[in-house]
Amino acid sequence: MIYVDEIELQSSIIRRSVEHLQVANENFDHVGIWGSLQSILIASGNISKILWPNKKYQERGERLRKMLKVEKNNPLNNRKFRNLFFEHYDEMVEEWFEIQSQGVYIDLAMNPSLGIDNHFVHRGYNSFNNTLVFRDEIFDLNEILEEIEKLSQSCKNFWN
Repeated sequence: MIYVDEIELQSSIIRRSVEHLQVANENFDHVGIWGSLQSILIASGNISKILWPNKKYQERGERLRKMLKVEKNNPLNNRKFRNLFFEHYDEMVEEWFEIQSQGVYIDLAMNPSLGIDNHFVHRGYNSFNNTLVFRDEIFDLNEILEEIEKLSQSCKNFWN
């Protein structure tokens, strides 16, 4: 099962990125933090695309989710933050300035919930509770990481 192997590979990338994120955070390495977050979101998005593919491959996705015991309401099914943070970021910037008359624009904020109006935070990371912020929305990275570990265990159990 190539897809099970790919899920395991993407899960390993996520685990390694979490380790890098912790080190980068301890060293106040801004680029390291955002690079790690990007890797986590992109790899989890890759897993999501395998489990919930486009309509042409929908049946394969259903079989794979059933084999790995992945529930439909799994948080990995939501690709919104990956799309907002990295995949379609250019569109979000364009739309922001089309709607906003004021020039307040805060990007790549660290610990944004500590005194900044989140409405103006386009991308933020709260290292204290491991959440991402996009404008007024908060995304709990811990929830995704927990699901990745469950899924990884299901992949290992599949081979045993």
